[in-house]
Amino acid sequence: MTLFVRLRLVVHGKGPRQAQRGRPLTLLRVDARAMGAPFLRQSGQFHPTTISRTSLRDPCTRLATAPVARYTLSADNREVGMPELPEVETVRRGLEPAMTGRIIARADVRRPDLRWPFPERMADRLTGARVERLRRRSKYILADLDRGETLLIHLGMSGRMIIAGHTPGAFHHTHPAPEKHDHVVFDMEDGTRITFNDARRFGAMDLFPTAEGEGHKLLSVLGPEPRGNGFGAFLLRDRFAGKRSPVKAALLDQRIVAGLGNIYVCEALWRAGISPKRLAGRIGAARLDRLADAIRAVLTDAIEAGGSSLRDYRQADGELGYFQHSFAVYGQEGASCRTLGCGGTVARIVQSGRSSFYCPACQR
Repeated sequence: MTLFVRLRLVVHGKGPRQAQRGRPLTLLRVDARAMGAPFLRQSGQFHPTTISRTSLRDPCTRLATAPVARYTLSADNREVGMPELPEVETVRRGLEPAMTGRIIARADVRRPDLRWPFPERMADRLTGARVERLRRRSKYILADLDRGETLLIHLGMSGRMIIAGHTPGAFHHTHPAPEKHDHVVFDMEDGTRITFNDARRFGAMDLFPTAEGEGHKLLSVLGPEPRGNGFGAFLLRDRFAGKRSPVKAALLDQRIVAGLGNIYVCEALWRAGISPKRLAGRIGAARLDRLADAIRAVLTDAIEAGGSSLRDYRQADGELGYFQHSFAVYGQEGASCRTLGCGGTVARIVQSGRSSFYCPACQR
């Protein structure tokens, strides 16, 4: 099965020009693959090619453990990548001002299911609840509520969060008419409306006791966050021990590190001077130290830059994300390596159906 993810976060009335014209301001829109077989982009649509007959005994677990990055060819033979940790973090940050500390005055659930059925009495359980905290775990957005439950949101194939209404410093707008694929609507106490729109219905929402923490089946299989205290060279040494898979494949395994994808793994390996072909179990301690530092640094740089995208994505203040312009190797096949004194040329190879970009001269 193939999952095509599109994230889109829209704010209405960001400034006078948008307010006067009634136009939405796009915060994030990224096309992506999270699992399954390749798709081809043709005339703006995605059509399946060969799909493997994989048994999905637990689709939730398969979704959680699938590699974050799946790259496929578009009509012009360019690869299309999915959002990674910095992009999902940007979505969370865009939602935070509209949700954190605010009461959901009314929740409207307009269908019984998306990827799987909604929890029982979901609308009743959300109505009147205050959002205490909005956080991210891998590619999931988690809203902790004052009633001891957590709302889990996964945007899936075509899910998008739309924020509309009155916000401080913005013009007041009447709420737009409901659209066909507006499946879940949150009317906040201050008049803001947050809508989950999902045309393909491959998104998901769940409610579970906050006390369960990492016990939820979608979260329990995930490795540590690469920017958290549980991540470092010590963890890579432990998880890579005896592994004969290439280090790039190991880093894309969500059970080892959560949220990493093709773009940032390529960039981190370049910064650390490690070839994506090197076996994970044969990387020395000094190189693992450099790799852990590089992973943290490249993610931090991308988040500070507003994330990255190969398409027209915008961050919370309306500026285009620009970390893509800082790529050292990703998508730079044939360019001169930026490592001082290297003199090498960036090359592209294919590993497990994904492109890897690296410098054969300085990445060993």
